Parts: sequence; structure tokens; C-alpha cells
Amino acid sequence: MLAVVKTPHIEIKINGTVDDPLRKFLEKQYGKKFKILDKESNLTEVTKSDWYKKIRTDSTPGKRIRIYRLNQNMTQDVLGKALGNFKRHHISEMESGKRGISKETAIKLSKLFKKPIENFL
Repeated sequence: MLAVVKTPHIEIKINGTVDDPLRKFLEKQYGKKFKILDKESNLTEVTKSDWYKKIRTDSTPGKRIRIYRLNQNMTQDVLGKALGNFKRHHISEMESGKRGISKETAIKLSKLFKKPIENFL
């Protein structure tokens, strides 16, 4: 069973049937903008998709910092303080690619966001 939600696009693969509590939860979250598909569809591993390859190529350490920071509802000021009293403009310059990210800062970012250090180098 595959539940597909549009806006945002989310696919949930469920072995078996979708029970009423899950269906009600999906309706509450997404209104009627989802549909239940009974047939299996051909799914591709995301890391092998063209979309993922393009995103990965376009992604920079600075863009990743911004994404991780925003996902945690963190301001540049708050991130700067968490990294050791960096000024907001310092964080802004790292995110925009105008300032490099040192190995020490990458280690701190890795621990803070619980992501591999390679994401920041």
C-alpha cells in the first residue's frame, strides 16, 4: 500500500492496509490532498535518482549550514553563539560561500547538527 500526499509531496509506503487512525491523521494533516494507491509502484532509491544527483551537485557546505539551521528554527545569531561567539555576518558569509569553513568550525557544526563533518567541508 502506498499513500501519496501532494503539496508537499510525500510518499509513505505501508506494508498492508492503511488503518482508520492513520487515514484520519493524514486527512487532518493534509486535507483531501492525498490518495491511497493499492498497487505497488516502481520506486527508485533516492540516491540513484537524477533529482538527488542534481541537488547533491548544487549543494554547498554553506547551503547545508543554512538548511540545517533553518530546520532547527535557529537564527544566524543563535548559531554564531553556539559556535563560539561568531558574529551574525560571519555566519551569513559562510552560508553564502564568501567565507570558508575551518576544520574546527566544521567539527562544531557536525556535532551541533548531528551530521557528517564532510557536509561542511
